[in-house]
Amino acid sequence: MSGNENCNESDRDRSGLPGWTYCSDALFDLEAEELFRRRWQFVCHANELREIGSFKTIDRVNERGFVIRDQDDKIRAFHNLCMHRGSRVLGDSEGICKRAIFCPYHGWSYNFDGTVRGIPNKDSFGDVNFSKMGLKPLEMEIWHGLIFVRFKRSNQKAVSEILARFDDETGLYKIKNMVPVKGSGWLEVLDANWKSVRDVDNEGYHVPQAHPALFDLYGQNYEDEPFVKGTSRSIGTFNGRPSKKWSVKSYRKILDNNNWLNLPKLQSCSWVYMGMFPNFVLGLYPDCVIYYYEYPLSANKTIQQGGVLKHREETRENRLARYLSGRIDRDTAREDQMLVVWSSEAVKSSAFSGICLSDLESGVKTYHDHLREILPVVRMKDEPTGKPLSQINSSLLRKELTSV
Repeated sequence: MSGNENCNESDRDRSGLPGWTYCSDALFDLEAEELFRRRWQFVCHANELREIGSFKTIDRVNERGFVIRDQDDKIRAFHNLCMHRGSRVLGDSEGICKRAIFCPYHGWSYNFDGTVRGIPNKDSFGDVNFSKMGLKPLEMEIWHGLIFVRFKRSNQKAVSEILARFDDETGLYKIKNMVPVKGSGWLEVLDANWKSVRDVDNEGYHVPQAHPALFDLYGQNYEDEPFVKGTSRSIGTFNGRPSKKWSVKSYRKILDNNNWLNLPKLQSCSWVYMGMFPNFVLGLYPDCVIYYYEYPLSANKTIQQGGVLKHREETRENRLARYLSGRIDRDTAREDQMLVVWSSEAVKSSAFSGICLSDLESGVKTYHDHLREILPVVRMKDEPTGKPLSQINSSLLRKELTSV
């Protein structure tokens, strides 16, 4: 099930991950630890936390966290975990705390800087040092207004270092000044392994067949750059020929007559996608900015989530262009989600013997290379047994380190 059989060539680079990696509960546990707890996860845009006490929560693989704007107008991040009995201190996905953070279980309260504020029946706890029972902070970083957190420390670089090569291009779009589009947030639960989402998203080879609107917009001029040091970039430059679909034709007509950010010629007629390993994608459009990401609930169930950012002051034409790009994106998302489910379920078929990658799918190949580097156990043709998968993976990593 390594995939080599179908490729009819000795170059293993054309083989993707073996089928077992898409349905293994043990691998899900290992991925949860190494990819989702120890690596940066996107939360929201800083402008979603406009008021003192405003917050957004994040849940990933049994980890719970939140970001909040404190009394000094500073954004902070904490584990969403009361130090009394472990309850969530914030039960809603977003909102505003008026005076303090109140745990809904027993009423312990915390200041917005995480320190303990009040303990009901404090004397009943005996000799407890409550000054040491503040909320546990999370590592947090803000890049161009985008907030990321990390649940556990690792050797992964800072977000600003990882995405440094995108700084200049991203700066053109003034994302830091953007605001979320009300009601634009979306969430889908897919009956698929999360890596199937990445496999579909990391290549444009399927665009001509699977995405009629995208092909009409930029299908002739789409380029995927490979993953390098945890990042990738893809760009779709609008076709030179006239568009046929109404939404695409109308969208391009507006953009031909408007350049709200005075973007350079290339960016003014392109959609640019920037990826950060393992699961975040930022889409830079002439009219708005989108983002999306996915994370696993189990080996066979995934949440995919995203939203849209707009310029703080929009013209009527800008708003209409954003509506049209959103319409194209919604169609594309539905088409991709079908492909994700179909490709994920394929590995369970008796006829499945692996995949064979085209040169046009280098994004998939280099993404898999990143996975192999962190989780060398996925190089094995069949799922290993006899020892915990995490133990086998650690042993393989040690061997690689000693051989260097």
